[in-house]
Amino acid sequence: MKTKHRVLAAALAATLVTMHADGARAASAAEIEAGATAALEHLYNTTPGARALADKAKAILIFPEIVKGGFIVAGQYGDGVLRKHGKTEGFYRSVAASYGYQAGIETFGYALFFMDEESLRYLSESRGWELGVGPSLVILDQGMAKNISTTTLEKGVYAFIFNQEGLMAGLGIQGTKITPFTPNRY
Repeated sequence: MKTKHRVLAAALAATLVTMHADGARAASAAEIEAGATAALEHLYNTTPGARALADKAKAILIFPEIVKGGFIVAGQYGDGVLRKHGKTEGFYRSVAASYGYQAGIETFGYALFFMDEESLRYLSESRGWELGVGPSLVILDQGMAKNISTTTLEKGVYAFIFNQEGLMAGLGIQGTKITPFTPNRY
């Protein structure tokens, strides 16, 4: 049994290292911010209710591109920016790993809308936030977004997943770990 766990751990480490090496030239702060701006505009233009939600949010954490790939053991990785009232407050990294019946590669983006100060404080005070633990997280799809009422969405964190490309079953962000980081300035 221990051998099986070691093999899984080695495969997971290899997957994450491979994904990180693929992005060896890390994005600069300016590139992350430009990607986040384009991703938000795309989200606002394609998803009813997203802009109204943004207008009420205390802050928005945008990951313009997450890359997920693997075979049985998979990893996903991407960098994002936290904006509060349109101004950059910090940069964050999103990393997740999973195992099971899965194969392929895909990219997607996601945005987290923090609706209250308590949820935002949890992000800044934790040494890494695992989505699904801590503040309540609701993933909104386009169908739900058509009917959202910003008068009822006042607490917790709401997520939109967008720009999905590639082929891989089992897309999700639960279990993703988000940690602050300092990007290259150039």
